[in-house]
Amino acid sequence: MNIAKHPAKNIMRAGLIGLALSAGSAQAADTDFYKGNTVNLYVGYSPGGGYDVYARILARFMGKHIPGNPTVVVQNMPGAGSLRAANWLYNVAPKDGTAFATVARGAAFDPLFGLPGTQFDATKFNWLGSANDEVSVCVSWNPTPVKTYDDLLNKELVVGGTGGSADTDQFPRVLNGVLGTKMKMVVGYPGGNDVNLAMERGEVQGRCGWSWSSVKSTQPNWLKDKKINVLVQLSMKKHEDLPDIPAVIEKATTDEQRAILKLVFARQVMGRPFMAPPGVPADRIAILRKAFMETMTDPEFLVEAEKAKLEITPVNGEEIQKLVIESYKVSPDIAKKAGDLLK
Repeated sequence: MNIAKHPAKNIMRAGLIGLALSAGSAQAADTDFYKGNTVNLYVGYSPGGGYDVYARILARFMGKHIPGNPTVVVQNMPGAGSLRAANWLYNVAPKDGTAFATVARGAAFDPLFGLPGTQFDATKFNWLGSANDEVSVCVSWNPTPVKTYDDLLNKELVVGGTGGSADTDQFPRVLNGVLGTKMKMVVGYPGGNDVNLAMERGEVQGRCGWSWSSVKSTQPNWLKDKKINVLVQLSMKKHEDLPDIPAVIEKATTDEQRAILKLVFARQVMGRPFMAPPGVPADRIAILRKAFMETMTDPEFLVEAEKAKLEITPVNGEEIQKLVIESYKVSPDIAKKAGDLLK
């Protein structure tokens, strides 16, 4: 066929060639940008907790999936249940693709609930993905009289918290306000590992809003030795490991209770979220999202995750972005009632 006689096809072919050349140029430019560079991964908590463990294993492997193979370095930035890191990422972090972070899965919803201290628009973060779709739990230290969910309705349990934006602080408030549990909070611990140490020292009697994946990866001996009681699952569905432990949604008795619980626990889909600041060039966000998901299926990464007993059930960045945007369309009345409980 003589393409000179078919100008439309000729134009189409030229366009496709142009796109291919542009993509190649962009790839080369990004390779040049990342080659020899350092990408910083900020963790909104102190070392040793679940978010930190996920971030450190991710950092070891993600660089090889980014063009130019930059080094990915983890930096801890604890404070206010990771709110400090979220604010910093949004307002201060470089917007060139060399900085991203992991923060509390609930941080994205804090502005929706009108919680103080937020200095960001969660819908404008560039969400890269989540390492898992999470189930969290409330637990009690075994010597305490609270052994089951029903005990939580009649007996006080002192639990440790890590800051206003953290699940450890927000989830007990929601359960107390919606379902009538009797948890008393001791707040201000730098991270989840510090709450665990407080349980061992007898400063607190339990922890609520603790990722089940983190329980298994950081305290397997506590489970084996029955040092803790799992009281309730904080998610929309039960984990296969915990068929006999009630899910919080099962305890709702009214439509309003269900609506509030669904809004609060929507965050569980983004169990271990990673995001970049707004303003990063779209092509670099695409590269980081692709690198994140490729890492989630990297055989070497999965071997290390298995050794650390980390659950890997990844959710891609586009899905997380959509979830956050859709959540902000909820009824203002339900959002206000949920927010009042979280404050």
